[in-house]
Amino acid sequence: MDTSFLSEAYFTRDKIVQHHIDSYNKFLSSGLQKVIDEQHLIETDIEDIYVKLGRIRVEKPVVKEADGAIENLYPNEARLRNLSYSAPLFLEMSVVKGGEESEPREAKIGQLPVMIKSEICNLVGIDDEDMIEHGEDPLDPGGYFIVNGTERVVMTLEDLAPNKILAEIGERYGDRIEVSKVFSQRRGYRALVVVERGRKALLEVSFPSISGRINFITLLRALGIETDEDVVKTVSTDPEIMKFMFENLEESEVDTVEEAVEKIGMRVASGQASEYQVKRANYVIDRYLLPHLGNEPEDRVAKAHFLGRMAESCFELALGRRSADDKDHYSNKRLKLTGDLLEDLFRVAFNRLTRDVKYQLERANMRNRELNVSTLVRADVLTDRLQHPLATGNWVGGRSGVSQLLDRTDYISTLSHLRRVISPLSRAQPHFEARDLHSTQWGRLCPSETPEGPNCGLVKNFAQMVELSTGANDFDKVKNVLYGLGVAPAQLHVPEKILKYSNELGTDTEEHEMPVDDLIKSPGYQDITDDSDKKPLGNGGILGD
Repeated sequence: MDTSFLSEAYFTRDKIVQHHIDSYNKFLSSGLQKVIDEQHLIETDIEDIYVKLGRIRVEKPVVKEADGAIENLYPNEARLRNLSYSAPLFLEMSVVKGGEESEPREAKIGQLPVMIKSEICNLVGIDDEDMIEHGEDPLDPGGYFIVNGTERVVMTLEDLAPNKILAEIGERYGDRIEVSKVFSQRRGYRALVVVERGRKALLEVSFPSISGRINFITLLRALGIETDEDVVKTVSTDPEIMKFMFENLEESEVDTVEEAVEKIGMRVASGQASEYQVKRANYVIDRYLLPHLGNEPEDRVAKAHFLGRMAESCFELALGRRSADDKDHYSNKRLKLTGDLLEDLFRVAFNRLTRDVKYQLERANMRNRELNVSTLVRADVLTDRLQHPLATGNWVGGRSGVSQLLDRTDYISTLSHLRRVISPLSRAQPHFEARDLHSTQWGRLCPSETPEGPNCGLVKNFAQMVELSTGANDFDKVKNVLYGLGVAPAQLHVPEKILKYSNELGTDTEEHEMPVDDLIKSPGYQDITDDSDKKPLGNGGILGD
């Protein structure tokens, strides 16, 4: 057997930084447009005037010379002349005034930093001789950016999996408590939702924008699960777990949906008028409680069942039917690659640009000028907010050290730096378990390449033959694979009142028992690695339990 083919496949140069390049290419093809579609229009304070957004496109990297000539820019020229290797971004926009839409026009909205060897890089598709002519090393793997003449690499971030239920045992005031938590993530916003079974075996929930902990039954009733029978069935039909639920029902503070919403309103807007309290409570429930399941009133049933699943995992932990989840197990981790981090950055930068366009539009309207999209957009607003974090490493969300100066000590140190994985945990704390080598890192992370000192075990490197799987956008294909493996959709109990409420909203709900994928609007059969807006397989254990 000729093993040379195997060794060539294993030690190919193409795979060294392929994860960075693939992630950036995915950002170009779908991530940019996704952020634009989330925004879809720019509203103004002027009546009947707004800006409609269309397609976004990126050109090849160019440089504008002093005489106004525009020429192709190559990476080495950017290094020598202290330029940023970036490409112009064009967005289709049209002003809608009094119901009449103007002709859609393309406006340059800024410059996007370009990754070396990505699909829009000027080095792609040229042979080694041409590369040498342009001052490039044909063996250089790419996968980094050039900002103001310096080479910057965006680190791969390791974090806990979003939208996945993790159960663990904690302690409060010397008592053992069972805790179930989930990092619910939607469009870059991340909310920690915690269900815990504390003293007296009572369940309590905490989530953002509400101080302290709130009674589990109160929250479930606020979500529309009103009768005792419906509340118990939402959690479990297991006799032992139902017994625990009856204990909770005996201690419940409210009996109706209206009372529950009022109770939450008193917590989120104390001292305010009762109408405002109810309005605020509904807003908080829709926006901050499990945002990955949606933020509309019709998503409340899905949220109630997800909370029920979290409560069930607490009871299973208490009964000894399951062990606590291992946070260091690699199936409970996701990696944020360059494309995902740039998507977060572009979302914040584009929001700032939309505010600026709104201001310019209102100013032009006050002065009775013609509302032309090309004059409304100031391209430097977006450019600065994309390049500054890459140049300094200070990312959106308060993270620092996300982009670093590429280590050019020698060729091997460059490759090592491009394959580095960093953990967001504090370097000052011990975190012994997080720093330890875990058995699930076998074949994925190098067991010996980690620095000494405070970064030991928190800064890691990929193993030589690692390949990263990415999220799938085709829900149906993944669902078909799951059903082919014998996974059946969970039958979730939907109360009469919710059926009536859903019908009023125009939601099609004919049966009392609905499959899980009909209830959860954007079901979590998707991402297996990273991605901000996506859900891990099984939606944290709703399916196939």
